[in-house]
Formats: sequence, structure tokens, C-alpha cells
Amino acid sequence: MVDITQKQPTHRTAIAQAIVKVSSAVTIDAIKKGAVPKGDVFSMSRAAGFLGVKKTADLLPDCHPLPVEHCSIDYEINELDITVKVLVKTFYKTGVEVEAMHGASVVALNMYDMLKPIDKGVEIHQIRLLKKTGGKSDINNA
Repeated sequence: MVDITQKQPTHRTAIAQAIVKVSSAVTIDAIKKGAVPKGDVFSMSRAAGFLGVKKTADLLPDCHPLPVEHCSIDYEINELDITVKVLVKTFYKTGVEVEAMHGASVVALNMYDMLKPIDKGVEIHQIRLLKKTGGKSDINNA
């Protein structure tokens, strides 16, 4: 791990995304109507994403455990694409970019798992960092 003992805490944010592509409008309708056999896709995936954000340091060996002080997960449906956006905030010595991307990945994987019984063509695309603030540099790819 990188030595962060001498770094000063700053307000840090990160926004990451993942895109889940389904193969049929029937799948989107099932999600909207709450008719997916495994349950409410958005609620269950949001809960999984929160766990993914919180457990990042447990799974990725170079990530520091850090206090997650805010996390939100939002969805946007555009035809057969579901865009997942994960926002993470903290006041700490190191950033939350990996936590946000890990959360977006876990959300997308949970959606895949829940949808696979009704749609064999689900794909995950574009897991990426959209924005980062705090620390030495800011990034805005949004």
C-alpha cells in the first residue's frame, strides 16, 4: 500500500458508471413492472452496490480502508441501456475512485445475475470513472 500517513484529509468525491445492456424491451418492461422472478432489480442492485463500495478494501489489496460518508446509486433507462451511476463521498487522505467503480461493477453484476433467467443477452459495458474531486487532481469525464 502507498504510505498516506503524511497526507492531509480533504473532501473527496467520485462518480463512476456502468452500462447494462439488455437484449429486449420485454426485459425493461419486466424491470419497470417489478416482474423479474428474482425480485426488484433496482433495489436489490442498489443494496449490492452499497456493499461493493464498503467492501472495496477487503477485495482489492492496495486499497486503503476508508470512511464512506455518502453513497448514492442512480439508474437511467435509455431504450435497451441502463446507465448506473455511483457517487461516493468522504473526507479522508485518499480518494474514492476505486470504491465508486467497484460499486458500479457490483451493481451491474447483480443486475446481470437477476436478469439472466429472463434475458440471455445481458451485457455489461463502460465501467469507468466519470468525475473525481479532491486531493492533488480533479478529473471530469462526464
